[in-house]
Amino acid sequence: MSTDSKNSFTSVVSVNPYTNEYIQSISSFLSPTTSAEYSKEQFLVSYLNTKGYINNHIEISKNIPEEDILDAINIKIYDELGLDQAIEYQVQYIESFNNADSENRHFQVFIVDPLQIIETYQTTLDQIKYIDVITPAPLLIKSLYSKQIIEENSIHCFIYFEENDAFLSIYNEKEFVYTKSLRYSLIEMHERFCELHGERIEYDEFIEFLSSQNLRDTTSEYKEFILKLYKEIFANINDILAYTKKAFNIEKVEHIYIGSEINIKSKLYEIAEMELSTASSDFDFEYGFDKTEHFINQIHALMHITTTLQDDEKYSCNFSTFNRPPKFKHRQSGKLAILVAVSLFVAFSYPIAYWVLTYSQDLQYKILQSSYSEVHAKKSTRQATIKSRKADKEKALSLLKEEKNNYTSKKNTLIKIHDVKVNYPMKAKLIAQLTNDLNRYLVKIQQIQYNQNDEKKKFTFHLVSSKDKKITQLLEGLTKKYDNIFKFSLNSIHYDEDKKLYFSELKVNIL
Repeated sequence: MSTDSKNSFTSVVSVNPYTNEYIQSISSFLSPTTSAEYSKEQFLVSYLNTKGYINNHIEISKNIPEEDILDAINIKIYDELGLDQAIEYQVQYIESFNNADSENRHFQVFIVDPLQIIETYQTTLDQIKYIDVITPAPLLIKSLYSKQIIEENSIHCFIYFEENDAFLSIYNEKEFVYTKSLRYSLIEMHERFCELHGERIEYDEFIEFLSSQNLRDTTSEYKEFILKLYKEIFANINDILAYTKKAFNIEKVEHIYIGSEINIKSKLYEIAEMELSTASSDFDFEYGFDKTEHFINQIHALMHITTTLQDDEKYSCNFSTFNRPPKFKHRQSGKLAILVAVSLFVAFSYPIAYWVLTYSQDLQYKILQSSYSEVHAKKSTRQATIKSRKADKEKALSLLKEEKNNYTSKKNTLIKIHDVKVNYPMKAKLIAQLTNDLNRYLVKIQQIQYNQNDEKKKFTFHLVSSKDKKITQLLEGLTKKYDNIFKFSLNSIHYDEDKKLYFSELKVNIL
């Protein structure tokens, strides 16, 4: 069941038709129920064990149109399997894509006798009336891959024991490959155990022993015969695996999952690992349901997991013919009732509509009139408030402009005062320092100039000396002494023949 269709149901009920066991899920809780009954609000899902259908792998030419596939499959299965031509079998199929055949399409076909389904579900239908989905049990395993509970793309074998059936299924790269009914259901295991033991014990006693006694720890007289029984079971499984590998060109089964519908105390996967020489695990997973005190077997858990998947995430293979009652509008009586109702509605619609429109127009006019009075009063009040606020705004802007002018005037005055207090003493100090250095190098000053552009302060000293070397020594000494304080530049030194003196301009930038 896809998510979209599931949304209209309040609960999901899974059905085991062979034991009349019902498991109900509400939200994420699974619990057994003995009071399952017909309800439109619940979704019913069930399964067929491997004894309830025929499974076969067939090939169909790729040239056959899609709309003719079912007919081609029907013709081929009747011919190849020798089915009774007098019986119209129910046929469902899934396509296999993990092959390299370029000429044929491959299908796994499931075939069911309709009378067998009716016999299987007769008791169940007396209680719940309908079933939405009936799926072959091995196909439910697909949900483990779709939910990423198993993530590996290996070849996996799943073995499961039920009261009336036991099956083995192979999945390769997360796709169904093969299934086979085993010879040992729990009932058949009980019969064989009694033969080995040489004495008949009750079935309930046998199940109680399996559920409560671990063969590794028990000293019961049953232990020897149970071990012999398990060896026979796994010998049968080994033969089936050998056939499967050969038939489907499988090199190696990489992992086995083994479980049962009862909680067997002994760890079957440890025995399977030893007998089959293949890595094995318990067929029990973390399905995401809330834990309860009840033991929920894996087939029921898989049915509930499958109902949460979209159609493209599971195998759509449904053998149910027990459909829920159609909706009222799709029944003949429902269609007649709808037709009568529509006729009456059309007959009385005009006078009723005219009266309703007249009444609604009068009522709407009164409501709008009352609303207009309230809105008009609010409008007048707000217009007066806006006019008053505008006058206050003009006064505030006038005061703000006046304050800005006062601020600008005072700011300019302070800047001038600061310039006089700071800059002029600074100039005098700098001139004094540089004059002392000039005297030390026997260089005289003819003229001093000062200018300031873009916050850059610059002095220009017009130097006079009897030797040009004194000027160069002065420049060298000042540069070393005032590094990172002043930047000195001297473009040229020229000699005056008449005065017998050297003249130059020393430019000093304050950093």
